[in-house]
Amino acid sequence: QVHLVESGGGLVQAGGSLTLSCEPSERTVRTYNTGWFRQAPGKEREFVAAIRWTGEAPSYADSVKGRFAISRDNAKNTVYLQMNKLKPEDTAVYYCAASIVFETAPSGYKYWGQGTQVTVSS
Repeated sequence: QVHLVESGGGLVQAGGSLTLSCEPSERTVRTYNTGWFRQAPGKEREFVAAIRWTGEAPSYADSVKGRFAISRDNAKNTVYLQMNKLKPEDTAVYYCAASIVFETAPSGYKYWGQGTQVTVSS
């Protein structure tokens, strides 16, 4: 069973930055596509960003384009989500997930982490 571990969440003021990391328990996941999703209280889980295992052509939700950047370091078996110009509406639990296929729907991802809380104060 593959486990993903997120880290880097925390409390930050609006306009600030955070970098989330996602590291799988198995090196085979290095060849999986990876996505970041978030879920705010009372809302459904939503797509944030995704990156192919090759690192090419990442995809972003419109709400984070120009502010967030997803990247991966396959040598370190880690995927990152750099979040800049954070807004209070970015407050949520952020999850990383891994999938053989590249897509933006949560249902397409087989492996998930436990999530890390990001709170943006106004």
